[in-house]
Amino acid sequence: MLQLIADGLVVGSVISLGAVGLTLTYSILRFANFGQGEFLTWGAYLAVSALSLTLAVTGGGVMTPIEPFSFGWQLPVAMVASAALTAALALVLDWALFARLRRHGSAITLVIASFGAALALRNLLQFLYGTLPEYYTREIQIAVRLVPRDVMGGLRITPDQMLVLGVTAAAVIGLHVLLTRTTLGRAMRATAQNPALARVAGVDVEGVVRATWVIGAGLAAVAGVMAGLVGQIRPGLGFELLLPLFAAAILGGIGSVWGAVAGGLIVGLAESFSVPLFGAEYRLATAFLVLIAILLLRPRGLFGEKA
Repeated sequence: MLQLIADGLVVGSVISLGAVGLTLTYSILRFANFGQGEFLTWGAYLAVSALSLTLAVTGGGVMTPIEPFSFGWQLPVAMVASAALTAALALVLDWALFARLRRHGSAITLVIASFGAALALRNLLQFLYGTLPEYYTREIQIAVRLVPRDVMGGLRITPDQMLVLGVTAAAVIGLHVLLTRTTLGRAMRATAQNPALARVAGVDVEGVVRATWVIGAGLAAVAGVMAGLVGQIRPGLGFELLLPLFAAAILGGIGSVWGAVAGGLIVGLAESFSVPLFGAEYRLATAFLVLIAILLLRPRGLFGEKA
């Protein structure tokens, strides 16, 4: 039982980070961005390139792990670089595609365009990196036993998995502070409520849009690195997580950061508990059954506001 909870929280943490960016994009830009999963994948692969470059520059060529983790200081540096590059990719995509469609197209046009952009990004990534899985490190970690086996089955977890939980908590708390205590955060909340009124009040709406892309893509990149750290990096990583990202955002209530986090954790836990009950092939179906059940009781989501 405890082991299933821990595994679900780790998976749910990755989903939560991606879902936060998705719910921000929806609430401020007013469309469902199907490219969010590809930002996650690009972030994971850009970190691979940044890690290789960092190792080459430092002259070592080999990453010496920082105990008790499986990686060295080069990986956090690569993650920061990856987040910045993924944010730049999102800004370029917005400039080349979405900005023009926002002026002259409808919401459904933006959704279809994001789906096409996701396909293009996925195929471009496969062209550049190939289809073979990548890894940040080949170090083997020994899971730490936190709870004895005779207590609810026991609990073992690796330091890298604990780091994923910590990074997710820090990122979400930091975003909450930004949205509630800064001028940019107030501008983002005003734009989400009423873009036209926010513009009249002097809010730089285009600046808010750019900040939304940066934050959403940056969080997706961090989620991609965390997913690659506890698993493997492959071109279909973001596509496989896309439906759980949407499920988490809808479950928590569109527009709510804490709702996206709660939704991601619930989806992760549902997937984890479904494996011993129904098999790994039904993980996603179980998560969506939980989504449907909760929405039947609370149609606007756990933290969604009334229309």
